[in-house]
Amino acid sequence: MIAEFGHFALILAFAVSLYQMIVPMIGASRGWTAWMDSARPAAMAQFLLTGLSFCALTVAFVTSDFSLKLVYENSHTAKPMLYKISGVWGNHEGSMLLWVLILALFGAAAAAWSGNLPPALRARVLAVQAAIGAAFYAFIIFTSNPFLRMEVPPFDGRDLNPLLQDVGLALHPPFLYLGYVGLSMSFSFAVAALIEGRVDAAWARWVRPWTLAAWVFLTIGIALGSWWAYYELGWGGFWFWDPVENASFMPWLLAAALLHSAIVVEKREALKSWTILLSIMAFGFSLIGTFIVRSGVITSVHSFASDPERGVFILAILAVFTGGALMLYSARAAAMTAKGVFSPVSREGALVLNNVLLAVACFVVFVGTIWPLVAEMFWGDKLSVGAPFFNKAFTPFMIVLAIVLPVGAIMPWKRGNITRAVMPLRGALALTAAVMLLVFAVSTGHSPLAVIGAGLGSWMIFGAAAELIHRTGGSGLSRLARLPRADWGKAVAHAGLGVTFIGVSLLMAWETEDIRVAQIGDSFEKGGYTITLRAVDEIKGPNYLSTMATMDVAKNGRHVATLHPEKRVYPVQAMPTTEAAIDNGTFRDVYVVIGDAQPGGGWAIRSYIKPFANWIWAGSALMALGGLISLSDRRYRVAAGARRQTKRAVGVPAE
Repeated sequence: MIAEFGHFALILAFAVSLYQMIVPMIGASRGWTAWMDSARPAAMAQFLLTGLSFCALTVAFVTSDFSLKLVYENSHTAKPMLYKISGVWGNHEGSMLLWVLILALFGAAAAAWSGNLPPALRARVLAVQAAIGAAFYAFIIFTSNPFLRMEVPPFDGRDLNPLLQDVGLALHPPFLYLGYVGLSMSFSFAVAALIEGRVDAAWARWVRPWTLAAWVFLTIGIALGSWWAYYELGWGGFWFWDPVENASFMPWLLAAALLHSAIVVEKREALKSWTILLSIMAFGFSLIGTFIVRSGVITSVHSFASDPERGVFILAILAVFTGGALMLYSARAAAMTAKGVFSPVSREGALVLNNVLLAVACFVVFVGTIWPLVAEMFWGDKLSVGAPFFNKAFTPFMIVLAIVLPVGAIMPWKRGNITRAVMPLRGALALTAAVMLLVFAVSTGHSPLAVIGAGLGSWMIFGAAAELIHRTGGSGLSRLARLPRADWGKAVAHAGLGVTFIGVSLLMAWETEDIRVAQIGDSFEKGGYTITLRAVDEIKGPNYLSTMATMDVAKNGRHVATLHPEKRVYPVQAMPTTEAAIDNGTFRDVYVVIGDAQPGGGWAIRSYIKPFANWIWAGSALMALGGLISLSDRRYRVAAGARRQTKRAVGVPAE
């Protein structure tokens, strides 16, 4: 009965989304206040109904209701409760229900916090948001219904994919969807502005908090996925340029560009057309990511489904919304003339360069991701585009971005002088040179990757600190404490990117690996550490069987850690997984993996020393923290600048 209630609530949410899509849009075009105002309660009702539907599906998973086909295929009575709950979105149908729940959440939040928006713009934004929701409600109801019953309920389920039975993967999809779907708000604001014919500083102030929130969630989601891949898959890597990894990375790059271009619109009323285009394309790439994950057109270890019917439906949604928005953009963009004039050597010029680098980097990732599909469709060739291509094609743009970031951040608006702008960065430059010399001195073989990466990362970190000091005007700590939170957030985020640069480059340059067969009691040296295989035991988990090793790690005769790498087998799915054991440290990780028993006795053992690995995720956390600090700035949280009434219409006249 609960499942039927959830299904009925989902259908009602679909009906409400259709109302919200049509009535407020008509009201905005005719100037009918009551029709426009109806968008807000409709958005709230849609979120409530979708939440009830999601709760009904969650109850079915928690209570192991195997009469539901989805629960049977993705759960088991012996599964721990955490993974029963995460199993709700650990599949195609449930994850799409989470997708529309988050979409409805953003719509409800926009309805609740849009008191400062002009009524017509608010109605149009919520109507566009509802149109996206209506498309995905239809997708779920007609092709991906999570509430399908089984005629004969089985005694037990088939269990969740063992790779997904992990804390990192339980949190990764919700955060990623919050980022993906959050960009729908930027899209809705862009389309509403095109319909209304108004793009000005107030519009940029309204759209920035939504974009920033989406970017923060994407940052957290991508970092969680990278962290999971590092410790769970047993490969020891943090990024594999997998198509699904790229699917989340591309909108992240465009969202970062959008955040910076919106600043120019807000401060100088320039780059309006470009900012609108970025708003459309950032969400468009989110839809492309949804298509890649769920259509089966590209093979990936992360894929949810390989159903062509579903892929065609998502492709149609992508074509309608992205294509329709681009057609509207082509009709209106020419009229959105820029008012601010600036020199190429200025803060605006640096932000334009930032946008170009991020957009081209996104295009490179897109080409590498989609090229195997294109080659197979048109020439019948099966190709694989891997890390060598991405590293060579993508990295140069990030190097240039890292070099110009501190200079651009300190450059004055409208017109600047490079020599004068670099003067406050002299201390940062000296500290960066010292770090590069230190890394060069300690590098085995004097690795250029380590030196360059550490230098670029240090330049961004010290540059961010120098910018904060420069903004105090020499007034000391009291002025530093009074700086706007947005300035602090920007500095923390830029420094976080620098920390990630250091972690990636030093890990790739200095990582060492050892593969051997070890007997019980054997010891071996790796990177200055002595690793001893003490025992191998068979352990029974709640829903798996494990071969667990006990390994001691010592340095200079002093015990450092006892590690327990595992090789698990989940009997229900007959699927093995590798559970690496890691001794985490600030400057290094000791990483060990146990393999199969060998015919001649002993066990296959892989061990790594991974320098600065945790700096990758620490940098990601700092970037997300910087975004949250900026989001807490009252000017962006409540769009204070949007309160002033303006009659200036930039572009074509409003309807």
